[in-house]
Order: sequence, then C-alpha cells, then structure tokens
Amino acid sequence: MANTRTTPSGTPTNVSQKHAQGGIGESTLRPDGTLKVTGEFAYSSDMWHEDMLWGQTLRSPVAHAEIADIDISEALALPGVYSVLTYADLPAEMKNYGLEIQDTPVLANGRVRHHGEPVALVAADHPETARRAAAKIKVDYRELPVVTDEASALAPDAPLLHEGRDDHHAGHVPHPNIVHRQPIVRGNVEEARKRADVIVEGEYTFGMQDQAFLGPESGLAVPGEDGGVDLYVATQWLHSDLRQIAPVLGLPEEKVRMTLSGVGGAFGGREDISMQIHACLLALATNKPVKMVYNRFESFFGHVHRHPAKLYYEHGATKDGKLTHMKCRIVLDGGAYASASPAVVGNASSLSVGPYVVDDVDIEAVALYTNNPPCGAMRGFGAVQACFAYEAQMDRLAAKLGMDPVEFRQLNAMEQGTIMPTGQVVDSPAPVAELLRRVKARPLPPERQWETAGEGADVRALPGGLSNTTHGEGVVRGVGYAVGIKNVGFSEGFDDYSTARVRLEVIGGEAVAMVHTAMAEVGQGGVTVHAQIARTELGVTHVTIHPADTQVGSAGSTSASRQTYMTGGAVKNTCEAVREKVLEIGRRKNGSYHPAWATAELLLEGGKVVTDGGEVLADIAELLEGEEPIDLELEFRHRPTVAFDLVTGQGDGHVQYTFAAHRAVVEVDTELGLVKVVELACAQDVGKALNPLSVVGQIQGGTTQGLGVAVMEEIIVDPKTAKVRNPSFTDYLIPTILDTPSIPVDYLELADPNAPYGLRGLGEAPTLSSTPAVLAAIRAATGLELNKTPIRPEALTGTL
Repeated sequence: MANTRTTPSGTPTNVSQKHAQGGIGESTLRPDGTLKVTGEFAYSSDMWHEDMLWGQTLRSPVAHAEIADIDISEALALPGVYSVLTYADLPAEMKNYGLEIQDTPVLANGRVRHHGEPVALVAADHPETARRAAAKIKVDYRELPVVTDEASALAPDAPLLHEGRDDHHAGHVPHPNIVHRQPIVRGNVEEARKRADVIVEGEYTFGMQDQAFLGPESGLAVPGEDGGVDLYVATQWLHSDLRQIAPVLGLPEEKVRMTLSGVGGAFGGREDISMQIHACLLALATNKPVKMVYNRFESFFGHVHRHPAKLYYEHGATKDGKLTHMKCRIVLDGGAYASASPAVVGNASSLSVGPYVVDDVDIEAVALYTNNPPCGAMRGFGAVQACFAYEAQMDRLAAKLGMDPVEFRQLNAMEQGTIMPTGQVVDSPAPVAELLRRVKARPLPPERQWETAGEGADVRALPGGLSNTTHGEGVVRGVGYAVGIKNVGFSEGFDDYSTARVRLEVIGGEAVAMVHTAMAEVGQGGVTVHAQIARTELGVTHVTIHPADTQVGSAGSTSASRQTYMTGGAVKNTCEAVREKVLEIGRRKNGSYHPAWATAELLLEGGKVVTDGGEVLADIAELLEGEEPIDLELEFRHRPTVAFDLVTGQGDGHVQYTFAAHRAVVEVDTELGLVKVVELACAQDVGKALNPLSVVGQIQGGTTQGLGVAVMEEIIVDPKTAKVRNPSFTDYLIPTILDTPSIPVDYLELADPNAPYGLRGLGEAPTLSSTPAVLAAIRAATGLELNKTPIRPEALTGTL
C-alpha cells in the first residue's frame, strides 16, 4: 500500500458475524443484508475523499467515424477544470485493453467504432463543471458506413472493424469481422436425417438485453506517494481489472492497489473495464483523488450487454418421439469489441443441443464484429440464447408428433452417462426428466383470480395491471414448459483457480477466524457462505470477512456460477489446512495425555477438538493461547478442461453441468396484446444447498431476469445508424415487483462427487429456461408462432 494516505469515506471494512452454529446447510442471514435494506450500506458511488475531483467521460455521438480533430481549449479554460485527457495523453505504450483480446482503446484513437465510445476525459472540482467542460470539447467526426448485421459484416466490401488482426482467433475465422467461430460435428447428420419421420426447422431472434444493475459504474482513484494508485471500485474481478489497468498506466501491478467497494449488482456487466482506467489516469494526471460515477444514461454505454442472436435450427424425430439429429447455426452480434465473445461462442455451441440425447449433430456458432454496442458477459453466457431456440423446437416437434411437450422432453432427456455433442461424458447426476416431472406435477394456480377478490375485478391480477386496461375481456390462459443446461466455471482449458487466506487466532479468550479473499461480493451472498464454511471446518462461532482486495491472490470472476464452487472450495481447503495446524498443536501439547490424539479422526466443533465419537479432547482457544496466529493462503483448482477442437468441437471443455426446469402460467389479453405472468415455477438440482434461503433467492432472481427478456427487456439499436434508441429505465423496461409472479421453487440435492460439498453452481441456470417457458405459455394461449424475444403487444395483436 502507499506509505501514507487518508482513508476515503465509505471504504469497505471487515464484516463480522457471531453465530452459535451457522454452518453449511443453514439459512444464515447475510451480514450485509440489514445494511442494504435500511439504506446504510456504502456502495461504490458513496465513496468520498477530502479534496477529491470529479471525472467525466466524453463519448461519441455516432457509431462509426474517423476523428479528424479534437479541440480541448475551451474545456481547459473553464474555471474549476484540472485536466482534460485524450488518446495523445496516454502515458504508456499499451493503449488498449480487453478480457481476452486487447482490442479496446482506452480512448478513441482516430476512429470510433460504436455509439458512446470514450473519446476524452475531464477532471474538475464539481461534477457539473466536469460535465460542462466535456460538452465544450469539440470533435470533428467524419462518419463512416456502419456494420449492423451479418449481411453487412460479411459482405465483400464490408468495412473491417479491426484491420490487421493478430489475435489467436484471427487465423481460423473465415472473415476478419468474425471474432470467433466454433463448429461441433458428431455422428452423421445426413444419414440420421433419413431416419426422421418428422423434421422441424426454425429461425429465432433474441434481442439485446441489459444487465440493468441498479448501482451504476463508479469508483474512486487515489494517487499514492510512491507514484502508484489506490483504486476503490465496484467490479466482478479485481485481478482481471488489475491485469488490464497496470499496463496502460505504465505501472507495475504492485503499484496499482485495488479494493472492492460496495457493488450494486453486476450480472456480467462489471466483468469488463468501465471507468477504472479513466479514473486512475485522471488521478495520476492531477495528483488528486478522482471520483467517477456514471448516470443511468451513461451506464447504458459504459458496459457490455447480452449478445443479440439469430439462431437457425433443424431437428428430426422418429414417429415414436426419439430425436434423430440436430443441425444449427448461431450468429451472435459481439458489437465493436471482442470482450467475452470468444467464450460466449464456446458456450453457445457446446450447449446448443440442450439437455437432450442427440447422437448426430452439426453445429456452428460465430460472433461478429459490428458497429453495434459491445456485448459480452451476462448471466447465462451464450446458453440463454440457445435455450430459447431449442426449447421452441421441442414444442414444435411435440406438436407435430401429437405428443405431450413434457413427455416428449422426458423421452429424450439426458442423464448421468450421456455423451455431450463435444464427446464429454456427463459424469454426475443429470435429473432432467425428474425436474420436468416436478414442475408439471405442481398444482396450477386458480384461473381468473381477479374474480375472486369480491366485488369488481382486481386489476392487479389482470394483464395490464394498474393501468386498468382490461377487466377480463379477451383474456386467455396458457401453460408452457422449458428446461435448460448450463456449464459451471471457466471452460476450454482456462486455468481457473481461486485463492483464500484464513487466519485463526485467540482474541479476548475466544478463537476467531478471519477469511480473506479477492472474491467480488456483487449480491450473490458469497461472504455469507464463506463464513458458514469457516464455522463448519474450524468449529468457531466468530468469523470475520476481510474486505476483498488485490493484497491476496486472485479469486477469479464472480461469474459463470463459479464462486461458491471455486472460492468456497478455496476457503474449505485452506480451513482444512488450518484445522490440521490446530491438531498439530494439540498433539504437541496434549498428545501424551490421551491416545485419541494419535489414533482418532478428530474434528473441530463448537469451539472444541472432538473425536468422531463426540468425545471432547480440548478447547480450541486454550490450545491456541500463547501460540502465534495460524495464517495460511492456498489456491484451489477444479479438474482440468481442454479447448474444443477447432474443426470438430470435440473435447472435455466443461467442469460441471447444472439443470433447471420451469413451468410458466400466463394470462394474455389477445385484443390488447398484454401479458400477465401468473406463476413461474422452477425445479433445479443444486447438488448441496449450502444456504437454502440464498439458494431460493438466487433461483427466483435468475427466473425474474429470464422473465424480463421474455416480455419487455431489449436495447433497441437503430439498424441504419447503429445508435442506441432507449438508454434509460424510462424506455428500457425491467420487471418490477408488480410484474414479478409467484415463483415457487423446488430444489434437488444430488451431489456432484467432484465438487466441494457436492454443490452445483446455481445462479445462471434459472435464467435459461424461464424465458422459453414464458414464450411457450404465450404460444399456448394465442396459437401464434412467436420466434422472437421479447414479445411485444403488436406481435400478439398482429399490428406489427
């Protein structure tokens, strides 16, 4: 850390909890929960430092243009302005960044490639002054033709978004405007097609979804006396940020010290860099602390979104309902920069068949470079778009065969031992048929509930809700089902690991554990689970969670449903090593007094060292009295994966699979095109529920995001200009509590023997199947095909 510094207001501090029990398997309350619901929690945007400046970004008003000139003189002349920076002011040779491909400029260099691209930075003594100064910067844009879809991206005369590519994907893509391509071929589709009695083809369109986290991008950069910088920021992956920030600042990583600030949601949108580098540049340029906070408008341009997609599917089946083959092509729009597109392509292709047994497949997935907004990680990560398409196909096949849609799925459901299209064997429970059985067996909610409220209609239970547009005329019920498959953890040979430091010492006569990781707590409840693991493994009641920072080894990203598996696994492993140190001390001090110290299986429970038969051998605090604190830092890795073959797509690319099924019940006003989702029941296998209350919360949250993209959420991009039309929560709609239905949850605990405690990552799977379940229910109510999401009223009324 810097030699001396003033700690900013709002700096994260240790979070402590003391519980009599509170181990794994219990619904321990979150240590940050009360603070958040009472408004006392310090988010990143609440950070404050004496004598700090405010940073502002000037962004491009056009999607594709050359920058002929930038004039900053009027901005610099404005009183209160301390610094204005452009590309020419960047201090290091490295001027780009990126998660995998370093193709994103810190500030535009002679060309902008998307609407809202950063062009210049301002630091001033007041946020309004900074905004006014940014508005005074004069930029001469010479607009260029825009690339907005596959046709314009791959046309013979298409503008190349990134000329002279030299990244590791460039050599195997058929066009420079394709970021990455992944084929998967298994069996013989042409021969399998001959066995099919029915064939169904479909073309599907998935809209661009925003993560819509409520806490906008924000952070505080404080220059250090050593020439470095301390950055307090809301992010998903501290060490990935560090790896990208340090080179463009021209600093060694040890001089860029990062601490996680309060995060107001993420869902993938904070995995990429937003304001981190900009705040640090301004702080180093002015030698003053600089705070940056995006407003909602800027937030829509400040982070990546979910890839919109076109999906082309063909399925065949025999007359008795067995799938014969599947052929698909998935085209993902990655926008102007690569972000996580290569990994999203890998997920979309490898999971495109769904949780079904299909021996013969021909799959291709690509991500494009376009002038649309950059797209990257979002909850579900490529599997969401595929699930929307293959589940629509399952319904169409069942209808063509005259079969029940659930029974058709169960007939073709994968199970443990199934071979994936990539050749990987599913080697842990895959209860797909059982999940479907459970959601179907659940009693349906009563029909026409608005009529049960006494006199008159309760409009809150009707399509349109409090807008009072209908009193039940033309309202039709529909029921739909869907099931999905999602991978857990980083895949395709990535060295995925997490680090945990655990310290055990005596404070005030009591054994107290401290857990220190770099895990980003973004609302998923990881800090709660880490304390539960420490109590379980160390037998203590008092656990302190140290603020996440880069002074401990990487915990990887809070994404891919991986943190409980990976950083939870690291905490478990480190606690086990600390426990062994406790037992070594006990053997040294007391081994001669009781033979059990040498022969028995010893545990730490309730503050005591006990045998597996329950006999108490010692008090942990008494054992550690007079000893140095036990302080260990260890890494945890999952079993290795391999990259998918670039021609056949074969390879054991994933660590773990997870499954969820939904049943949606909707009521549709067919005259007005309004939809009310009445219930969205979910069944999911979680392996082991470390915190049952958090499990249910995660499943309900993921379900609600899937509901949003089914019926309302979409970033609208003008196809002629590539400009975003609706960058606000006025025009980009997300579900409120009035839109969110009852979400009953039924979870299974079928342990994965390869995972810590047998758990499965669970946060993403419910986001997959909720969307197609809602669409299936609307189709059932209306009889319409509906191959695009989100469903808008005009699609239901025929007034498009």
